[in-house]
Amino acid sequence: MSIIKNAIGVGVIGASPLNPGWAMAAHIPAIQALPDYELRAISTSRPESARAAAEAFGVPAFTDPVDLITHPDVDLVVVAVKVPHHHALISAALDAGRMVLSEWPLGKNLDEAIDLADRARMVDARTAIGLQARFAPAVRHARTLVTDGYIGEVLGTTLVGSGIAWGGVTDRAHAYMFDATNGASTLSVPTLHALEAVNFVLGDFVSVAASTAVRRSTVQIAEDGLEVPVTTPDQIAISGTLASGAIASIFYRGGVSRGDNLRWEINGTEGDLVITSSVGNLQVADLLLLGGSGKQTTVVGLELPESYAHEPGGLSGDIGANVLRTYAHLAHDIREGSRTVPDFQYALRRHRLLAAIEEASRSGSTQYIREPAVVLP
Repeated sequence: MSIIKNAIGVGVIGASPLNPGWAMAAHIPAIQALPDYELRAISTSRPESARAAAEAFGVPAFTDPVDLITHPDVDLVVVAVKVPHHHALISAALDAGRMVLSEWPLGKNLDEAIDLADRARMVDARTAIGLQARFAPAVRHARTLVTDGYIGEVLGTTLVGSGIAWGGVTDRAHAYMFDATNGASTLSVPTLHALEAVNFVLGDFVSVAASTAVRRSTVQIAEDGLEVPVTTPDQIAISGTLASGAIASIFYRGGVSRGDNLRWEINGTEGDLVITSSVGNLQVADLLLLGGSGKQTTVVGLELPESYAHEPGGLSGDIGANVLRTYAHLAHDIREGSRTVPDFQYALRRHRLLAAIEEASRSGSTQYIREPAVVLP
């Protein structure tokens, strides 16, 4: 393998060509598409998948992730495996002095997130967390329109979405997501990604109330029909107050709907914005932005700024486009010393929001968010 001078050397943990998941769908294409990066190592869980990765990409491939983490040509370690494995792998990468990009959630619970954020802070590591919804052109433009007063003063916002997963049937590889102790739930994944977009456009919560329920008590394993118990809520209702005073209402359900799988409205004194998609996971969805203001009586499709078309990812709504945009912004941050990509300290804030929502649901009482807001460009 030849080394491209000045490229950021990337090692990806969890990219198996034999059992392709999110790393193969989004991370590998993004790394290959951007000249700032070079793929230099892969780690998988089995010898046969490691061999397949080495053949497919022409880079060293390992079954022991520590070999990837300590490889001298790897600058940035990408952790794209199941959430229960995040803490050990990220800890090892930080101990080795590597930059780290981790898929969201950072850890399977708040304690793990606190520990990882503390570790990163103590070694002053460059980190990034996969909260990519903010980089979707429709979300960015919605934020600009709100800031510029297109809808006047924001009164409130409602968002209803489907988790896609967490329905009545799952493949065995994703059955772990139905166990609440593993940290990959309807709340922590699709709902939090949607909340991240809401907070990016409209500002942070100052208080939240919530109700959650496990309405599907079992899930069927597609491969063999086995029914296994479910402990992750599949119905999630959140209401809260934003720092501006606007009221937010978010509802997520597991599975898919025969109706709208994503509809987000932002209502103001002078107009309205609507974002819709047939896909309920906002961070990977092809989003349609509509709006109406002033004397308009309906919302219409809004054209996105032409400048977005000339950036990495363009106006694409492909499933991995926002991951590519994350990598592009991260490369700029690394080169320029800026911080536009959410890092582990930011991830900890989102984990604290998750914990507040969980406590609000458990206790039946409103939870108040006391951390000061952090605004990234």
